[in-house]
Amino acid sequence: MKFKWLLVCLIFANLNAVMLLSEYKDENLSGWFMSEKLDGVRATWDGKNLISRKGNKFAAPKFFTKDFPKTKLDGELYTKRDDFENIASITSKLTPSDEWKELKFYIFDMPEYRENFSIKYEKMKEISKNSKFIEVISQTRVKNNDEVFKFLDEVVAGGGEGVVVRDPNLIYENKRSTKILKIKKFKDAECEVVKINPGKGKFEGLMGSIDCKMPNSKVFKIGSGFKESDRKNPPKIGQIITYKYQNLTTNEVPRFPVFLRIRDEI
Repeated sequence: MKFKWLLVCLIFANLNAVMLLSEYKDENLSGWFMSEKLDGVRATWDGKNLISRKGNKFAAPKFFTKDFPKTKLDGELYTKRDDFENIASITSKLTPSDEWKELKFYIFDMPEYRENFSIKYEKMKEISKNSKFIEVISQTRVKNNDEVFKFLDEVVAGGGEGVVVRDPNLIYENKRSTKILKIKKFKDAECEVVKINPGKGKFEGLMGSIDCKMPNSKVFKIGSGFKESDRKNPPKIGQIITYKYQNLTTNEVPRFPVFLRIRDEI
């Protein structure tokens, strides 16, 4: 009985799995598509509801989704650059809110449409014409790798997060794919908070830093990137956070880690 229940859970989890990005590793990107990496909340449209990465329904108002298609879509709930906290606040509410008028569903794939990305991109542009709350993330065909890194510089200079590149022959996979890559000035990763360290000096009475455990069980300290509100209400022990870093040291821990946010738990 336990085995059957586990099997059902695994099947359900796979149905809700989304395609994830891999890290760029000096691949030849000529002919690929590039776009800005939006810093929003990931969502899929299943034809009836907007669903989070954890498989939960967002409390999206009817006015937001009434003109959405029956076709399954993958994308990001987003407003503008440097607005993640506001986006997360709106999308985490348990009841529909007029605040959703600030959001748009920026789509970048159609999971059940078994065509390559070049064809899907044109199809998505047609779909977006039917709803004022759907936008297609603008894609540009890449001539060479230098063009991608010039675009990355422009995005970062404007306060953006990074760049995503997609193989034109990409077919949707419910897992991490080597056909869709992220490129950033800094790398990012996730870790589990295992200790809250008290602050000293100007941070007296507040959180000073946190100890964080990597998937390989190595523990390191993060002391920068926190707003005053974060230091007053720090992440809880056991929570997963996202951080950025320059590279790994010889001891295989992050060099210059900077806190970004608590992972979306919707």
